[in-house]
Amino acid sequence: MTLKKFNFNVLKKDKFARLGKIITSRGTIDTPVFMPVGTQATVKGTFIKDVIKAGSQIVLSNTYHLMIRPGADRVKKAGGLHNFMNCKVPILTDSGGYQIMSLSKLNKIDRSKGAIFNSHIDGKKFILSPEQSIKIQKKLNSDIVMVLDECPRKTLSYDTILNAVILSTEWAKRSKKEFGRNKHKALFGIVQGGLFNDLRLKSLKELIKIGFDGYAIGGLAVGDSQKEMFKVLDYLKNYMPINKPRYLMGVGTPSDILGSVMRGVDMFDCVLPTRAGRTGLAFTWNGRVNIRNAKYKKDNKPLDESVKIFDLNKYSKNYINHLFNTNEMLGSMILTLNNINFYQELMFEIRKNIKRGTFTKFYTKYANKL
Repeated sequence: MTLKKFNFNVLKKDKFARLGKIITSRGTIDTPVFMPVGTQATVKGTFIKDVIKAGSQIVLSNTYHLMIRPGADRVKKAGGLHNFMNCKVPILTDSGGYQIMSLSKLNKIDRSKGAIFNSHIDGKKFILSPEQSIKIQKKLNSDIVMVLDECPRKTLSYDTILNAVILSTEWAKRSKKEFGRNKHKALFGIVQGGLFNDLRLKSLKELIKIGFDGYAIGGLAVGDSQKEMFKVLDYLKNYMPINKPRYLMGVGTPSDILGSVMRGVDMFDCVLPTRAGRTGLAFTWNGRVNIRNAKYKKDNKPLDESVKIFDLNKYSKNYINHLFNTNEMLGSMILTLNNINFYQELMFEIRKNIKRGTFTKFYTKYANKL
């Protein structure tokens, strides 16, 4: 089999919203795209074949979690992450930087060694350097690899964010050196800088000098408001490379996605649709539905009558409410599939409207409703 080179093309623009196509050796990805999160080599609550059947063209897995369990060597011996989890579409792996910040009770950043932290599972000590993060992702054999960065918690301390930008830039250089040259895979840099425009631009310019296949925007799903996030994107959209994919990490709600697409973002990931599904929250074209609400005990209509995939329109809100009230796992499975399907429908409609030049109208209709 002849492997295809990684490539990205912008096909159409509607103001700042972009319709594009990412070419990978494992398949083509239409952008804007939403990547369901398969943290531990599984999208929780469903089969990977159903995730793909719902329209997902790429999924995300997590370096931090797979490093701890089951271990990168075990995945490599299984033939890589695609074979391990029976996934036929491209996989993006994040670097583990965010989890080091969010999960570890004790972590220390050493400029030369990397991140020193204790496992959230058993307290075992780990050291994750930029080089080690890339080596792990190579063993996982993902299609899109992320550099290791320092993702600080939300703070208004300029010096703290500046230091994170400086360190992340150093680690980006080391990550690229370890990655080497592989025209069939992609390495993305991660723009840091908190809510400070000058630091965001400094980070971006340094990453462009190093040269990456795509540019992610990190550090925006760590406690900031949607208004603050959009303000950063409004600034960055004028400086991001036009011919490279733009990935907003860890975002988000349907309205987050709509507003970010309007500001030129191409790629998204978030645990929200699957996590919400497990807790009883459904996303629909008429807005959110908290299926645990007592009013649905008498509602024999489906969440969405038009959805025929997986026979989701055969299950009434009354029935799903019963499943959640009796802690039956089928309820979580139904809502997880519903939400994954809804997010992929949303991305399809976004792409369709950008192509038609009607995205602004579509945004106006659904931004608040969803």
